[in-house]
Amino acid sequence: MKGGNNSSWTVSSPTVLTKSDAPIPTPGPNQVLVRMNAISLNHRDHTVLHHTYPLPTKASLVPCSDGAGTVVSAGPGSSWETRCGEVVILHPNTWLQGDLSNFDVESVLGGGDAHGTLTRYIVLDDVQVLESPTNLTVEEASTLPTAALTAWNALFMGPIPCQPGISILTQGTGGVSSFAIQLAAAAGASIIATSSSDEKLKVAKQLGATHLINYRKTPSWSEEVLRITNGRGVDHVVNVAGSSTIEESLLSVRQGGVVSVLGMLSESKKTDLVPMLMMGGKTLRGVLGAGSKEMHEQLVKFIQHHDIHPTIARVFEFDQAVDGFAYMEKHSEVGKIIIRA
Repeated sequence: MKGGNNSSWTVSSPTVLTKSDAPIPTPGPNQVLVRMNAISLNHRDHTVLHHTYPLPTKASLVPCSDGAGTVVSAGPGSSWETRCGEVVILHPNTWLQGDLSNFDVESVLGGGDAHGTLTRYIVLDDVQVLESPTNLTVEEASTLPTAALTAWNALFMGPIPCQPGISILTQGTGGVSSFAIQLAAAAGASIIATSSSDEKLKVAKQLGATHLINYRKTPSWSEEVLRITNGRGVDHVVNVAGSSTIEESLLSVRQGGVVSVLGMLSESKKTDLVPMLMMGGKTLRGVLGAGSKEMHEQLVKFIQHHDIHPTIARVFEFDQAVDGFAYMEKHSEVGKIIIRA
């Protein structure tokens, strides 16, 4: 595709998004040009905008790591050369397969040195593009690369893979946790969902949770978990809150169980974890980088096979990107926030 302008939003200074135009980029060898149709927001994007992201980012960075769009053109040798018009989702990093040693944190779209998806056109290497599930709208598909993939990594790639008979505990009803409930339910696991809101717990039940705990009403929620599991504890806690809930999470898992840490939403709390880890034979697993492309492809097949649909909280138009970020900061609704491009 030649000619025309490409509109992008950039982080021009802390908390400030600025829209600018530039020529539509041209794909090089083994690259593809994608017309973005939908961008999904994540908490990480908020930290990039507010300059609290733990890594340095390039000047005038285009934020956001997630999105779905349509193949417009392809460069020489591209595997997408004859597939123009197909709807695709973007893989947000250069980790293709293998273990975490292959992950480069600075390569993640919308952070570090890599411009992101809050743009109308983007050029990517062939390997960072994959087919969208046929059962999803483009807005729904845009939510998969970070939230769903992180949940998939936690549930299926750790030491206790999710399957029938496994018990899972989730925290809240944000993007990752909502996907964790849906994926675990589809895999046949039993799910204990926690939230500060009875209304959100109703949503968690609709997504597939089998037991509900309001942690405002039950601050020592590990005791309720043990009651529900007849003193055994769950096999796996999917922890998105971070430090302040690690102790309760470890108290909630069985001997030999796993706590996967996916987020750092809460303030630090000094806790001596060694006795619980060693005497309980428990594993504390950090989940970094969402997942590899190989995992992403597995996720897409699973989503399509089980006809899982993400929950969308609100959709903003491209020119309303600033409003979308503000909405994410001020609201904690169930579901993902989308910017339509």
